[in-house]
Parts: sequence; C-alpha cells; structure tokens
Amino acid sequence: MRTLFPEIRPYHTEWLSVGDGHELYLECCGTETGIPVLVVHGGPGAGCSEQMRRFFDPERYHIIIFDQRGAGRSRPHATIENNSTTDILNDIEQIRQHLGIHRWVLFGGSFGATLSLLYAQKHHQHVCGLILRGVFLGRQQDLDWLYRTGAGRFFPEEWQRFQAEVAESDGDDLIDRYYQVLHGPNELARVSAAKAWARWEAAATSFRPSHRSEEYYLATHTALALARISSHFFRHQCFIESDQVLQNVSLLAGIPGYIVHGRYDMVCPPDQAWALAQQWPDAELDLVREGGHSAFDGAMTDVLVRATERLAKRLGSPESEA
Repeated sequence: MRTLFPEIRPYHTEWLSVGDGHELYLECCGTETGIPVLVVHGGPGAGCSEQMRRFFDPERYHIIIFDQRGAGRSRPHATIENNSTTDILNDIEQIRQHLGIHRWVLFGGSFGATLSLLYAQKHHQHVCGLILRGVFLGRQQDLDWLYRTGAGRFFPEEWQRFQAEVAESDGDDLIDRYYQVLHGPNELARVSAAKAWARWEAAATSFRPSHRSEEYYLATHTALALARISSHFFRHQCFIESDQVLQNVSLLAGIPGYIVHGRYDMVCPPDQAWALAQQWPDAELDLVREGGHSAFDGAMTDVLVRATERLAKRLGSPESEA
C-alpha cells in the first residue's frame, strides 16, 4: 500500500495580490522543472495543510499549493466579499500566468474537484491532467444530501447536535439559519456556530473516526473560514448553474482524468463520481472499497498516490507538454 511521500518544505512562498483586496497564500515545492500540479482544496474555505504536499513525488512534480480567498493563510481571513466561484477560477488562472506555466495538472478534492472541473472546462488548453477525489457536482440534490435529508440518517446523534446549534435562529433552511448566525453581530455565537458546522463536516468525512481531522476542522481559525465561506457559497448554489459540470463534460475531451472516490463517502455520495465518469471517456474511476471522503483515509491515500505516479509516467517530462 502506498503512503504519503516524506515531508518536504516549500522552496518559495508568497502572498499574491489578485485584486478586490485579496491576497492569496501561495507556495511551491518539489522540482521547479517537474510536472506542474496545482492542489485545489475544498470546503469551500477549508484551506490547505502541509500534508497536501505529500501526494506527489517531489523529484517529478512541481507542487503548487494555494489557499483560496478567505481561507487558510490568505488575507483577509474568512471574508465573503468578492468571493465566488468565478473569482476563484480567475485566481487560478492568474496563478498560472504569474508562475509562467503553460499546462498543468489539477489535483482537487470535494469542492476542489468542482473547481478543477470548471477550470478545465474553461481553460482546456492549459490542463494536461486531472486527479479528482470525492467529487462534488454542486447540484441542489448534492447540498440536500449533507444539509437536509441524507447524511444525517447515518449520523443521527451528530445531525441532532448540528441542527440544535441554530434551532432558535431565523432562516428558510438549515444553511440559511447558519448563514444568519455566522455573519451576524454576536462574535461568541459566530464562533460556536462555526465549530458546530466544522464538527458536522468532520464527523461525516473520515471512513474511521479521525482525531487529527477533528482537530484540524475545529481549530477556530479553520472553522470560521470553512463555515462562513461554505454557507455563503451553498446559499448561492455554489454560484454555478444547475448541473453545470455535467452539462459541459464534453469540454474535457482529451484530458486524462483519474477519479478517486470512497465507496462510503458520506459527504459526497459516489453516484456523483459515477455520473461524471459515465460522461467522460478519458477518465478512470476507482471506487475505493474502504474509503470515505477524506484523502487521508489509508485506502484513499494509497489510490491517490498511485494516481499521481501513473499520471507522471503518462505525461513524462513537462517539456513534452509545452
């Protein structure tokens, strides 16, 4: 079974100004002349961790990591101002131009998979491969699974706790009630709601209970960004048209894809990955028997690392992609 590559440190870090008052944390690791790969985190608003560098052979890949608007180390923190799917897609393209990269691989999980697919559909000529984990298509039915009538049936105690946090708040549905509190004037209520939101996601993420995952999500800095930005995006149906990703799959023609999805993913059920793979003949789907939503479940890590190795062999040197 493959495990993560050894820990590495970035050889370059910066805060890239992308306009609208936003500065994105950006780092580069591995081999500068290697195959460029952009790590696209999910959430929205979850930010990147140091572990995300380790899915790639640093001798073969030029590993680029960034925190999206308002997330992680990007500034200002946890903001929803000028923060939409279109803004993030424009930021990704700005990063590519800033680093002088012609074509690159996108490695995206959950909402990061959504962004990677949308970017590849818009900038097909600049994408030489996609590795996607825990596919999220951003449809209303996909939001309903996690925030209305799906995952709560498998985690009834956590679902009850999640609902109870905003039981006295106004709003049309659970997402809206959380939004009102998370963006309201009461700081203590904001932090409490953010941690409740993060706790619910952490509970549904791992195939087996993970204290590391829970600690990461429940840290106040992470929880605030995740909850505030996610509720903002989900309240606006991720700022995309209904079924937009699947309706434009033909734009991915010729791009090799590896779709890695946990059989027991309780955040994004595997029918989303299946639907994508059915319409994308250049992609290979691996439904991981002992996998959940997290990339750090042992079986998921194994398949993801194998995918990065397979794609590296398939692409060869970056010069061949110029």
